[in-house]
Amino acid sequence: MNSAWTIVLAVGVVSVLLKAAGPVLLGGRALPNWLQRMVALMAPTLLAALIATQIFADGRQLSFDARAAGLAVGAVGVWRDWPVLLVVALGAAATALTRLALR
Repeated sequence: MNSAWTIVLAVGVVSVLLKAAGPVLLGGRALPNWLQRMVALMAPTLLAALIATQIFADGRQLSFDARAAGLAVGAVGVWRDWPVLLVVALGAAATALTRLALR
């Protein structure tokens, strides 16, 4: 087994141990309120980080291109509480039109 597979195996074992640590250590007890609030914020924060890296990263550099226009239109749509399908369609249209204009 080469070093790459050893690393993959080690990361898998650590991941399983970390996932099992919560239920084993807590054992059915309720989390404190401050920790419940923090856990509730983790998913939106992770999603925002993934979106930001997909939109503004190009390899190892920041990149502001047509995807940023689509994100801006989508953010306005979410802020104005438009239907999700409309927000997606307008964001895609804004991205496509910006790419067309920048050619």
